[in-house]
Amino acid sequence: MISRAIFDEAKLALKQFRALCITGPRQSGKTTLSKALFKGKPYVNFEDPVVQDLFQKDPRTFLKNYNTGAIFDEVQRVPELFRHLQVLMDKNTSRGQFILTGSNNFLLQEQVSQSLAGRAGYLTLLPFSYQELKDAKLPVGDILTNMLTGGYPEIWSENLLPQKWFNSYIQTYIQRDVRQLKNISNLALFSRFVVLCANYAGQILNRDELSKQVGVDTKTIQSWLGLLENSFILFQLQPWYNNLNKRIVKSPKIYFYDTGLLCTLLNISSKSGLKNHPMAGAIFENWCISEIKKNKCNQGESNGIFYFRDNLGNEIDLIIEKETGPLALEIKSATKPDRSNLKGLKYWKKYQPNSNGLLLYQGKNAPSEDDNIQFITWKDLDSIR
Repeated sequence: MISRAIFDEAKLALKQFRALCITGPRQSGKTTLSKALFKGKPYVNFEDPVVQDLFQKDPRTFLKNYNTGAIFDEVQRVPELFRHLQVLMDKNTSRGQFILTGSNNFLLQEQVSQSLAGRAGYLTLLPFSYQELKDAKLPVGDILTNMLTGGYPEIWSENLLPQKWFNSYIQTYIQRDVRQLKNISNLALFSRFVVLCANYAGQILNRDELSKQVGVDTKTIQSWLGLLENSFILFQLQPWYNNLNKRIVKSPKIYFYDTGLLCTLLNISSKSGLKNHPMAGAIFENWCISEIKKNKCNQGESNGIFYFRDNLGNEIDLIIEKETGPLALEIKSATKPDRSNLKGLKYWKKYQPNSNGLLLYQGKNAPSEDDNIQFITWKDLDSIR
């Protein structure tokens, strides 16, 4: 098993709470992590219809088999489980009794907030980060390989062809889960919507434009975006609100959690195809931001990253809120940094003189800094905290 960076954070949560909820996309490694955390404890998978039926027929008798704790997988399938767990955990207040996993963020958060508030910790496990792969001494190769392969554990552990795996993932999981969560009558339209979202990766979201292109109303677009977000396919990066005394863009940008999936949706299957693709820069930006997102989740943090853009076109790709103040990050796919790449950061520092700025680019070696703006390469992403 490849060591997961979130492991220590999960161990701490089990000492703090009576239960730990681990959410994340399908096949991200939630079950493997849970079994490593809870060695020897029973494992129950509610994806199994037989197990679902046994629980639903007599929940109290079912749970008597797990008085000393268990791993309950895909708990969103049995939402009534949470009420019964609340009763159990109110009778027994010892820490670290249960691990609950789920691949739908909205359903799990809703049930936790209603029934297990104060009783359960909450972590998100995303696919492998570059740092996790590197620490495991896997052949991570160059940046193009990383963007094409993504981070899903099965691809790396079984040395699978990424695009073939992702095509199956799209059919098996995205479409099936969507049908279970929402009654979508025209799956072809939804599939078109998913591909269009891939073409908008790294761009400011225009729901009206998406609505016209897909052929559904904006309320449907909003609902479908929620489905993809709650299934950990993509996330919306919100704008950073500030006191720069400028009008700012208020719509979010969309990014995919995994660039291997993004490349598959864009029909990119080779390094040459990726290198020459018109969205190569946007995919590199998506990879960098998703890596930062993974690193934050592995530290038990889920928020605190934004982008900035005002009505004059001044833009910063990523703003990371820190105790010491916001960190501005500009991401460029160029292999060599150029002073023209510093325009946005210099504008930012003009109004935020005490904040730090980073230029992240695709090259191998970085100069130290220019005008108090530090340069780093994609391989140094883990240094951004």
